[in-house]
Amino acid sequence: MSKSEIDLVTTEFFGCFDNRGGRAADVDRIRRLMLPGGVIVLTGPTFTVYTVEEFIEPRRRLLTEGRLVEFSEWETSERTEIAGDIASRFGEYRKSGVLDGEPYEGGGTKTIQFVRTPEGWRIAAFSWFDRP
Repeated sequence: MSKSEIDLVTTEFFGCFDNRGGRAADVDRIRRLMLPGGVIVLTGPTFTVYTVEEFIEPRRRLLTEGRLVEFSEWETSERTEIAGDIASRFGEYRKSGVLDGEPYEGGGTKTIQFVRTPEGWRIAAFSWFDRP
């Protein structure tokens, strides 16, 4: 049961950024999927550490102000290890959309750390590396 719950949280997380077909990306859902003190790290090309709020705001602007449209990202492969109330997921992903009027595609690797809370599985931290 735990793996399927983690799969659902992961799918919902990737779905937060989807603005295809004119729908509004729902980056605010990240607050519900992550622990309030969660840590987010971009490793490259510019190493950046974000709080949950620092991560959400620039993505909200990017996905709602018209610069990045028809955007989605999805997991293409994953490996999840669960030990009691902690889990770690290592996955490859792809993304596509239209950025500043030009086709935009890419992918990379994400690692997501989960903890089981009284409310269910939540993301404690995630890190990613983008490849063009």
